[in-house]
Amino acid sequence: MKKLLAGLFLSVLVLALAACGAGKKDDTNSNASSGDKSDNKENVTLTIGASNTPHAVILEKAKPALAKEGIDLKIETYQDYVLPNQHLESGELDANYFQHLPFLELSMKENGYDFVNAGAIHIEPIGIYSKKYKSLEDLPKGATILLSSSVSDHGRMLSLLEAKGLIKLKDGVDKTAAEIKDIAENPKNFKFDANTAPEMLVQMYENNEGDAVLINSNFAIDNNINPLKDAISLEDKESPYVNIIAVRAGDETKPEIKKLIEVLKSKEIQDFIIEEWKGSVVPVK
Repeated sequence: MKKLLAGLFLSVLVLALAACGAGKKDDTNSNASSGDKSDNKENVTLTIGASNTPHAVILEKAKPALAKEGIDLKIETYQDYVLPNQHLESGELDANYFQHLPFLELSMKENGYDFVNAGAIHIEPIGIYSKKYKSLEDLPKGATILLSSSVSDHGRMLSLLEAKGLIKLKDGVDKTAAEIKDIAENPKNFKFDANTAPEMLVQMYENNEGDAVLINSNFAIDNNINPLKDAISLEDKESPYVNIIAVRAGDETKPEIKKLIEVLKSKEIQDFIIEEWKGSVVPVK
């Protein structure tokens, strides 16, 4: 009887030890699985506001590379130049990508925004368009030239007209902040109309309003107008009006923002910009 009990006890002990061993094995697997999950951090969602073209197109191209870095890019598109900064200020956006540096600086000055330039990505050469004339030389005396109603565009547009020999600005004037009143010489007595919103200049051009219209390339491209083919003159590629990623002050050091800039400045994205727009959008190295 004692031998039988001893045998039963030994069998139970073996089974118990086997069960413990199995339990430890399961715990090891469980811990390994748990460890894998902790290594795979949840993706960060980055919400960025952008103009349709080329900004949103460039961001879409960057999505896969960012996803590999654990960043889910959410793109909100805008048709105007006011809401993207308002929504960045309110926290609805983590960043925006639609404006050049002088516009950002003016917007901060006028609205008290505390933004910073996180990185310069590309330049969109501004163009002079006309359905009536095929060259700048053909513009007659007294011709009406339509400019953007956005004051931040005036310095750039007037500098372009000066660079093309159509006007001369006053000596010593800050050309990025030049206004129509800063024109010192106007040999052909051009009339300047600055009452049209930037996004409406394409429609003015299509409706054959004025004799010449200055249009930002993003609006031109967005409306199937090819700056290289359709403009009678185009801003030089060395323009200082670089399009940037803007963020709230302090956010420029966030890992996801730094990674966004890194991807947008990568050779893959720069090559894409060159191939896609053939020089009407130029990447910044």
